[in-house]
Amino acid sequence: MRKVAVLGIGQTKISEHWGISLKEIAGNAIFAALEDAERESVEGIFIGNMLSGSLNKQENLGSLLPDWAGLKPVEGVKIETACSSGGSALRAGLIAVASGEMDSALVVGVEKMSDAKLLETTSALATAADADYETVHGLSFVALNALIMQRYLHQYGWDHVDFAPFSINAHQNGARNPYARLQSIITEKEYQDSRMVAKPINLLDASPIGDGAAAVLLVAAKIPQNNGISNLVEIIASAVSTDTLSIHDRKDPLRLSAAEISARRAYSQAGIEPDEIDVFELHDAFTIMAALSLEACGFSPPGQGPRLGLDGEITPDGRIPISTFGGLKARGHPVGATGVYQIVELVTQLRGEAGENQIEQANIGMAQNIGGSGATAVTHILKKN
Repeated sequence: MRKVAVLGIGQTKISEHWGISLKEIAGNAIFAALEDAERESVEGIFIGNMLSGSLNKQENLGSLLPDWAGLKPVEGVKIETACSSGGSALRAGLIAVASGEMDSALVVGVEKMSDAKLLETTSALATAADADYETVHGLSFVALNALIMQRYLHQYGWDHVDFAPFSINAHQNGARNPYARLQSIITEKEYQDSRMVAKPINLLDASPIGDGAAAVLLVAAKIPQNNGISNLVEIIASAVSTDTLSIHDRKDPLRLSAAEISARRAYSQAGIEPDEIDVFELHDAFTIMAALSLEACGFSPPGQGPRLGLDGEITPDGRIPISTFGGLKARGHPVGATGVYQIVELVTQLRGEAGENQIEQANIGMAQNIGGSGATAVTHILKKN
């Protein structure tokens, strides 16, 4: 298998883009990535998206987007693994280039969520849960995560306020990210006073949805036309694992088994240990997921994830900086696009182009994109060239 690198990146601001269609949002990110890479064509396009059929009444994105972006007749395919669709699309593009089938592949994650009514969007998101045993009882994703968080607080003895540092850090970083949906700093008091959504999850525990797209151009790193390019960022590991779709079927509902296994496989592929990761873009759809992800990936013992936040170890100058551009919590969570946003942000860090959000001496970064309530976990590790 050949080594694969990211040559170009592009993204749009996450917001409520009224009057702009899904294909236009995706096209803006695609054109930005092509311009960044100084390329005009690619050999394939892999699209991460979850909800175009249900919310936009538009499928066949594998043909729609190449047509709109002027890239046809390249191969195009849409990939869906719920909220980890972006990470799964990246892995598909990576495999295509690594195998030698293609020398270049464009990966784009896109989601257009604002046009639908809130109940329609909530119902569509719930299709990533178990229809027979979870959603049939009216459980939304907020409710499912609230049950997990309630159990975590009970089992490990934490108070709800102990999760505030995850949100505070995300908003602090998002305030310096022009592409972030939420660009306001919050305090611990504001976190505590935020209205309850599904006890114990309040509004500031949860990430906002939105419209957005991000794109990366992948190339074979060691072919003549790419030799000497200074801003290549190599993907040194890619791993995916799955767990039960329904939470009640898991041996331990407070353990993200898929995240743990995919991270362990990624570390093995890269030949590194967790303490060698300089920056971690995790899937903080809810604060409880941030804690569980840190535990699953070996940065904290089980039940001690909140301690990293309380001790300041997740901040830009901490031991394991997370959510460096706001994460899902402040950057926003356009579900099918989130995994590609994470890669764009890691590449920006490893290139040294993160401005006020730059992590000093960032050489190795990891992104983990989670689908459902931990049912799918896609982990990628990138290294500065």
